[in-house]
Amino acid sequence: MAIATFKELCLDTHPAPGQDVTALSRFWAAALGLEFKRFSDDPADPGDVIGPEEGQGIAVCPVPEAKTVKHRVHPDISVRDLSEVLELGATVIRPQDEEIRWTVMADPEGGEFCAFVQPPERIATYRMFEFNVDSVDAEASARWWAEAFGVEAEPKDGYWWFTGAPGFPSSAVSPFFAMVFGHVPEPKTVKNRWHWDVYGEVEDFLAHGATLLWEMPRWTVLADPEGNEFCVFPPDAG
Repeated sequence: MAIATFKELCLDTHPAPGQDVTALSRFWAAALGLEFKRFSDDPADPGDVIGPEEGQGIAVCPVPEAKTVKHRVHPDISVRDLSEVLELGATVIRPQDEEIRWTVMADPEGGEFCAFVQPPERIATYRMFEFNVDSVDAEASARWWAEAFGVEAEPKDGYWWFTGAPGFPSSAVSPFFAMVFGHVPEPKTVKNRWHWDVYGEVEDFLAHGATLLWEMPRWTVLADPEGNEFCVFPPDAG
């Protein structure tokens, strides 16, 4: 039985000295075909990324620490041409080659993501088509989250993944949207800079094997069995 409904993604930001505090939010809004919006007049407000569906949103959160390690959670996006994101401020880390059919890139704060060059007919309104989670045990992590969402995890090309989770972007804007788990040898060492929010009951997640990290006024921060942080909002908070 499902205990979770996907709400949105969240992204930590720590601009470099002199960098526009909204740079990361503006980048991801443009890269994904969404809207950038600020909800306050606070000059420190980085703004958020807003889509027509809640599941497309990215809550951008200021943090005191800069990025120090490779992202363990990263997005995969579709582009017609790499110039689309290069002109927005992305940089190439590893070009597509005989081993990989995508280009590894970095956003304006150095956060890794993968860009897949697609023909126009495969470009959806919402450019993100999956987000990836590095895992020491990819199968166990995928199955844990799939069970929480009430769907089935499947293996493919060395990864474990699932789609169709409640709250994922609809087929009207994203013909395919998945959560993908890939094996890495190194364990998690620092807080993830990307994480996801869900609707659900904290007690259900604790019974499922999650760990309580922090109680906040409107949500609760938990960790899955590999230590990935996620926030749980009450089901009636939507």
